[in-house]
Amino acid sequence: MKKKLIYSILMVSAVSATSLISSCKKYLTETPQAAFSQQAAFGNVSLATDVVMGVYAKLTGDSGYGIRVSMYYPYDSDEILGAPNTSATLDGDRRDIARYGATASNAQIEAPFEGLYTGIERANICIKYIPLMPQYTNGTAADQAALKRLYGEVLTLRAQFYFELIRNWGDLPAQFVPSADMPTLVIPKTNRDVIYDHLLNDLLTAEPLLPWRTDNGVARDERITKGVAKGLRARLALFRGGYSLRNDTKIMERRSDFLKYYQIAKDECADVIASNAHSLNASYQALWKNYVCAHTLDPNGEIMFEVAMAGGSGISDSKLGYYNGPRLTNAASAATTGTITTYGNSTLLVLPTYFYSFDPNDTRRDVTVAPYYFNLDGSKVLQKLVGMFDGKFRRDWITNPSFNSSASFLTQYFGLNWPILRYSDILLMYAEADNEIGNGPSTNAIAYFNQVRSRGFGGAAIGVTPTTHDAFFTAIQNERFFEFGGEGIRKYDLIRWNLLNTNLTATRANLALMMNKQAPYASLPQSMYYLPGQQTVVYGNSLYAPTPSATPTGYTKIAWVSSITNTGTVPYIDFVAKYFTPNHSELLPIPQPSLDANPLLTQNPGY
Repeated sequence: MKKKLIYSILMVSAVSATSLISSCKKYLTETPQAAFSQQAAFGNVSLATDVVMGVYAKLTGDSGYGIRVSMYYPYDSDEILGAPNTSATLDGDRRDIARYGATASNAQIEAPFEGLYTGIERANICIKYIPLMPQYTNGTAADQAALKRLYGEVLTLRAQFYFELIRNWGDLPAQFVPSADMPTLVIPKTNRDVIYDHLLNDLLTAEPLLPWRTDNGVARDERITKGVAKGLRARLALFRGGYSLRNDTKIMERRSDFLKYYQIAKDECADVIASNAHSLNASYQALWKNYVCAHTLDPNGEIMFEVAMAGGSGISDSKLGYYNGPRLTNAASAATTGTITTYGNSTLLVLPTYFYSFDPNDTRRDVTVAPYYFNLDGSKVLQKLVGMFDGKFRRDWITNPSFNSSASFLTQYFGLNWPILRYSDILLMYAEADNEIGNGPSTNAIAYFNQVRSRGFGGAAIGVTPTTHDAFFTAIQNERFFEFGGEGIRKYDLIRWNLLNTNLTATRANLALMMNKQAPYASLPQSMYYLPGQQTVVYGNSLYAPTPSATPTGYTKIAWVSSITNTGTVPYIDFVAKYFTPNHSELLPIPQPSLDANPLLTQNPGY
């Protein structure tokens, strides 16, 4: 079993850092309550490491990438639906976020907003005091290297916290010193371009301080390395050069100097590729089943940085595999209760149009999509086409330990890490940036694109890769669609390309075509047959041909395309991103408690 590299430190430092570094509950209140003992917190390398692990800790838990930031905010998209509505009215909760109907008082917005700022506050304190430690400049070579690494880590962590805030809320108050050093915390918004430029410079500073993943003694995927800083700098540069909803003009725009930032992205990705510190896992399924879900280190370093979850609680763990993915069914419960009990929410649902966007030979489809519940004996129960789940974080794939015994039925926290950056993203970011800069892809861009696509097809033929700018850009959009499904990336890609409204509109139109048996979906089966009691889903008819008239012997019938409807209290098609409004819904509303605390903080457009 993989020993989580920072689990034990997180458990200690989450407590120690809270006592040493106690940020104010409401980020923008008038009087900061931050108080700590500098000598105690930064007296030696070991103590400083504990405090930095406390910064990492703010990535975890229910208010971080444990559920809200990773599974509430990225949906609805053209791949996956967030929590489905049970009524036609807004409920002030996570469903409103998925439908783009959230208000400033939404119950799921305030805690992540504050938590990300708490992470920034903790990072700011470390960024101030680590370079002031005597060991930073006068310690042993080992101490200096360790402290410089810590400094690079917290610069990168602060960039990640700010990035998450910006891509969800846009322009925001920004501070780069501890709250105790601020004359006032009642400050106005800072233009996101200014924040991005500051962060890009921070990451440039961090890079030489950090080791490569392949350096001796480096903790490889749960702590930040040089490749991670470079990869995140590339990602931030693409967002800095992309479209976003502007507070001044109240429309989606990108700046005229965007190619400058695409060049940064290309250069950073080129460095990571040239380092040979990371590579693609040969098997897309193995990456998720044998490593992420098995709590095991990916030997290729394709997962460059993941949030280390632990502890079995909403403070520091994740609900990955419980909130999403296929449910566990306990059929034995029917003997005493009269009904079959299921465990797990299985709340994120794959759109039928996304499932049928995959080439039938693309191995990523059956990893990204899990179309079943599973029984305690491991056998699969096929679900309707509108009831398929995202599949990368599956309870039935979880091992070391597994959580499918009677003793763990009610468990919600499985210790599954949330990947923030993968090497396939480095390859595709390079290809995208290169295509924009050169007005068409170079030989390298095509080669890196083909690496990702070829792995997706298990090394089989992938067809001809386009060589013109527009066609290659479309190919990049599609490849990222297939590669990163369920990883919280697609919605934000579409925003930076200014394609979110276009793609959501097209998705609803395509669902209507599918429901009405029109091209290109006219030949799809209205029903599917599957063989019950099997450890894998065994189909009795083709996914790409009309349903046969005769029922195969021993098979069970499930509604497939016929499960798509647009009637009733909650019409399925109409409720896909129902309240999305262009030049408004690309950003979340600023939470009301923060507005109340800071009279200089203004609400986002249209809220």
